Amino acid sequence: MIIACCQMDVRLGERAYNFARAEALVRRAASQGADVILLPETWNLGFFPREGLAELADPNGENVQRMFGTLARELHVNIAAGSAVTVRGEKVFNTACVFDREGACVAAYDKTHLFTPMGEHESFTPGDHLCTFTLDGVRCGLIICYDLRFPELTRSLVLQGADLLFVPAEWPAVRLLHWQTLNRARAIENQIFLACCNGCGTAGETVYGGHSAIYDPWGEVKAEAGDGEEIILADCDFAVKEQIRSSINVFRDRRPELYHV
Repeated sequence: MIIACCQMDVRLGERAYNFARAEALVRRAASQGADVILLPETWNLGFFPREGLAELADPNGENVQRMFGTLARELHVNIAAGSAVTVRGEKVFNTACVFDREGACVAAYDKTHLFTPMGEHESFTPGDHLCTFTLDGVRCGLIICYDLRFPELTRSLVLQGADLLFVPAEWPAVRLLHWQTLNRARAIENQIFLACCNGCGTAGETVYGGHSAIYDPWGEVKAEAGDGEEIILADCDFAVKEQIRSSINVFRDRRPELYHV
């Protein structure tokens, strides 16, 4: 499976530009042979406009589903469409949608852990469910940005069978070390492939860190971006996971009866 991460310079509040740019990046990644294409967090509006958020948000995710459902079917690729600011009823959500090669939306996930230091909890409603799905026969999970700091969430997805984790984010450059360390740790401790797609550039007062990456279950970097807009690709052989788990079988050796989390 060839995975692509489209590291995007998201413009704060510029909805029309961001939709057009996301489409262009997805088309470019598909032309380079990607089987699965990942976008960053809140790519439609950035993280996040303080004024008029609900009015700018995608109603029921309809525009996201229309565009990426059509693109996935046209290009015959799987698209993990990062996350977008959506509104359902009177509530705003940070929502990720995943589309298979036929354009069907096979998963939707509302960000579980809202980033209180930037006031995300004051504008968004947290999700209430986890997210696993299958693409091209590979069982996958998805978390969003701040979720990365809660290892029990990723472990729960892996215990549900996920062999590949997608992490769309808008992670700031000031905490780049945390971004790289936590993604690598989640891959190593769970013995999974992990694709993390970050934003880059400046939105408002925040500089985003880029350095999207694809890790194998040893924590080795298969591909990594710099700090500007770019697309990275890596070919992931899932047979490696079985070799690793046969040599260091942490799942056989777990003692869950002693853990209280």
